[in-house]
Amino acid sequence: MQPKLKMRLGDLLVQEHIITDDQLNAALKKQQSTGLKLGRTLIESGCLSEQQLLTFLAQQLNIPLLDISKRNIPQSILKWIPEVQARRYRALPIEEDAESVLVAMSDPADLQALDNIEVLLEPKRLRLAVAPERQLLDAFDNLYRRTDEIASMAEQLDEEYAADDSFNLSDLTMDDGDNETTVVKLLQSIFEDAIQMRASDIHIEPGEDALRIRQRIDGHLNETILPEVKIASALVLRLKLMAGLDISEKRLPQDGRFNIEVKKHKVDVRLSTMPVAHGESVVMRLLDQSAGLLTLEQTGMPDPMVERVRRHIRRPHGMLLVTGPTGSGKTTTLYGILSELNTASKKIITVEDPVEYQIPRINQVQVNHKIGLDFSNVLRTTLRQDPDIIMVGEMRDQETVEIGLRGALTGHFVLSTLHTNDAITSALRLLDMGAAAYLVASALRVIIAQRLVRKVCYNCGQDHQLSAAERAWVTSISGRDPGEGVFRKGVGCQACGGTGYRGRVGVFEILELDEAMMDAMRIGDPQAFSAAAHASPSFVPLAKSAMEFLFSGQTTIEEVARLVEDVEADFSNTDNLANIEATQGIG
Repeated sequence: MQPKLKMRLGDLLVQEHIITDDQLNAALKKQQSTGLKLGRTLIESGCLSEQQLLTFLAQQLNIPLLDISKRNIPQSILKWIPEVQARRYRALPIEEDAESVLVAMSDPADLQALDNIEVLLEPKRLRLAVAPERQLLDAFDNLYRRTDEIASMAEQLDEEYAADDSFNLSDLTMDDGDNETTVVKLLQSIFEDAIQMRASDIHIEPGEDALRIRQRIDGHLNETILPEVKIASALVLRLKLMAGLDISEKRLPQDGRFNIEVKKHKVDVRLSTMPVAHGESVVMRLLDQSAGLLTLEQTGMPDPMVERVRRHIRRPHGMLLVTGPTGSGKTTTLYGILSELNTASKKIITVEDPVEYQIPRINQVQVNHKIGLDFSNVLRTTLRQDPDIIMVGEMRDQETVEIGLRGALTGHFVLSTLHTNDAITSALRLLDMGAAAYLVASALRVIIAQRLVRKVCYNCGQDHQLSAAERAWVTSISGRDPGEGVFRKGVGCQACGGTGYRGRVGVFEILELDEAMMDAMRIGDPQAFSAAAHASPSFVPLAKSAMEFLFSGQTTIEEVARLVEDVEADFSNTDNLANIEATQGIG
């Protein structure tokens, strides 16, 4: 039997001189119109703080007052109180033993809620604790995933498939108003779970014995395995219909897109299908249009670096490249630059594949290779549209590179991306793609290379003492004494899903071409170009930029080590670019 208050809450608070009779009467009168509980009404009226109320309840009921924000609560314990009841009663199971379940509540004086929870927990006994309501609401959002719901509906869909070996296509091809089909509900749960977990991608991968649904969260994949592999065809079919693809074509890859609204988030979904051994694999990139565009400061770019970038983008002509591997945030940075340049006095045209965010006043062109509308063709037309600023989604071939460079020389400011791993090799890559050395030297002004590293969870991050080996490694990379830093590491909690990380931040290096670099570029000398770049006082390599986030406790040594290993592995191949001379016919 759980402890209960011997008197009504309001009378107890008056008796203990925490509130006055007048405050209680005013709160009771207000409660009649708002329908809120008395405790919440007193808090919102300013009669007492939430901490005062919770401390009082904990003392009166002889139960613990918990800070659940830093607890790593296992998913398995959530089965005791389903999400609907958890939100209704503001109650969360925290831990269990052989006989009881510890449940945290924001209002442990709610007798009706207590009775209903005790029924849910049978045959186990209820152990009660009190916790702040805000922490409970955050925990509901972070913990109650759709995993069990997805598994249940997958099983139901598999049973329907077993009963009738062919799905009714008329059901699957109905408009979005037909929400009763199991496959639609299953997809809805998959999308809701992905949005809740802040996933950037969803992978649906049929195997021989299982269907894998994977989510990329903060750059890392998390996997859910379903044994109902036969349902994959129904999922793929429905997704193809949503994206307007050919449902009869299963032998060739297809690309499409569609828009959905999930949990008040407007999401643009870019879909790609590919035939694999046991069906078709689907990858969906989720672009949350509700989140809006990030400014340069919000990407993690330091203020001095932001000012350097702004100085360059105010120029009337020249080329700016943003470079990095897939998923490093290049497009986010470009859109951040475009949002600053987007004024009534500037005509901006973008050539993209695909258009990720639609921005008012900017003329955005979607590339369509099927009809010959590729980057080079659109770019030629773009130059005749009297633009001030041109953004090319990606420099993919020699023709696109040369048109972009010539545009930068003829009075236009050109922005684009390149898939390379650092700023120095980006300039050399343009030569390697066949661009004339004099064009690159004359038009290219600045290169921004970037990566994303995971941030230490704001909720469970703790001070971390480096080992002797870690201190030596940090010193060798940064050239600084580790004693200058405040190092942190997440221990895992419900906010970060037990990973110790939540969110990502950009790490940048900026290479501003000076006369020495331009001279080396004109003669096609990669070694001289690299030496001139490293000699530039304003050039700070990616690895050292990442160290700033490590020393300030924003990321971990593991994340920086992963970035450094990646960059150094690529930079070790710089000498191989010496064959550019032969490619260019120089020397």
